[in-house]
Amino acid sequence: MQFDSFSDFLHMGGYGFYVWLSYGVGFVLLLLLFLISKAQHNSVKQQIAKRQQREAKLRQAAEQHKQEIQQENKVSTEVSS
Repeated sequence: MQFDSFSDFLHMGGYGFYVWLSYGVGFVLLLLLFLISKAQHNSVKQQIAKRQQREAKLRQAAEQHKQEIQQENKVSTEVSS
């Protein structure tokens, strides 16, 4: 379909409002999809980082507990000797 002028292109044979409205709605929906996906991606990355920090603290506490038990065992064997 050819248009004689830019105004005819925008008017789209009387259907311009519906055509441009559908393009606008489609663009807004795609933009929202992108923004929501980006926000969820960042949220998941933050959750993963927090989980890794929590696991590192737990490993550190377990290692410290293990060392304390070893020291207690060492002291108890020295006392009983």
